[in-house]
Amino acid sequence: MKTAKFCRLSTGDMQILPGSRYRPPMKKPMWIVVLVSVVAVFLTCAYLFRPQNSTDCNMFSSRGCNTFSDWLPPIPSRDYTDEEIAAHVVFRDILNSPVVMPPNPKVAFMFLTPGSLPFEKLWDNFFQGHEGKFSVYVHASQTKPVHVSRYFVNRDIRSDQVIWGKMSMVEAERRLLANALQDPNNQHFVLLSDSCVPLYNFDYIFDYLMYTNISFVDCFWDPGPVGNSGRYSEHMLPEVELKDFRKGAQWFSLKRKHALIVMADHVYYSKFQAHCEPGVDGKNCIPDEHYLPTFFTIVDPGGIANWSVTHVDWSEQKWHPKSYRAQDITYELLKNITSIDESVHVTSDEKKEVQIWPCLWNGIQKPCYLFARKFSPDTEDNLLKLFSNYTSA
Repeated sequence: MKTAKFCRLSTGDMQILPGSRYRPPMKKPMWIVVLVSVVAVFLTCAYLFRPQNSTDCNMFSSRGCNTFSDWLPPIPSRDYTDEEIAAHVVFRDILNSPVVMPPNPKVAFMFLTPGSLPFEKLWDNFFQGHEGKFSVYVHASQTKPVHVSRYFVNRDIRSDQVIWGKMSMVEAERRLLANALQDPNNQHFVLLSDSCVPLYNFDYIFDYLMYTNISFVDCFWDPGPVGNSGRYSEHMLPEVELKDFRKGAQWFSLKRKHALIVMADHVYYSKFQAHCEPGVDGKNCIPDEHYLPTFFTIVDPGGIANWSVTHVDWSEQKWHPKSYRAQDITYELLKNITSIDESVHVTSDEKKEVQIWPCLWNGIQKPCYLFARKFSPDTEDNLLKLFSNYTSA
């Protein structure tokens, strides 16, 4: 071998400098030289003849392989409380249970209103001919409603006072869910206000909600003063961490499994109940804007769409969204709303970061909104005139 010959010549030709202390010639450990040569040849061959399939495991690619970090022990996480462990066991079993669709599935339309519903005639028009495919529930927090549609008669549930921005708003939502969940045929649950109107015909909305596995819960990260920096409280620790705190509109649409885990939740609900209240130092927070987005971010972030199917216009940048009057109701307005196929959020910090993502329904980009709100009562006649035209899918 050339390498070995070179080593012997080099060793034999060593000279002893005059005056230096005599040392016997050093013997090269040949086994090290041979080992290094073999390893070098192996590495060269492994590189030149590595598998071309990217899914194969080799030392030059981490695809399909366990990396070094995979062999390290996991980074210690915090210890969960007994209540959290018990809750997550229940959530996991509910979420992993196979969905058994009943023969006659229904959508539960849950109305959260102070009193009578100004658009019952419009909803009556919407529901006609679809009996057996929907349920109606009305939570009236101030006065007993007077109903003009047969679909709303005897559909009032036991209600309690609701104060804007208080936990009583979330309590009312849960009360509606509890009543609607008693019917095993209800498979999707939509929360609507007294100012909400449908944007499509019943069949389109029914199919949109029923034939997808996700829930439509508005949810986004807002680092600003009306988001994480101004509304999160460290008193929510350890169960609710800052990184999981989210914001979103309250008008949700839930699959049955998600409605069930909301009703089963006590751990996170109690944290918001104790430490989320507007205008109070240390817990300046609005529960209906933060509880459900945060809850689903922790429990099932991949199960929600991150946008609401109910449209509202914040373009005026005021404390309350734009309200539509009779003169605003045109075919063009409604078509413009139904043409929106991207969800847009703007953070409340100085950066005013615009967050945009497509509204994907089963992987297909579709219009985001099925309902719209903040319509004043005087718009009903104009909406009824346009209904047959603008609700055609």
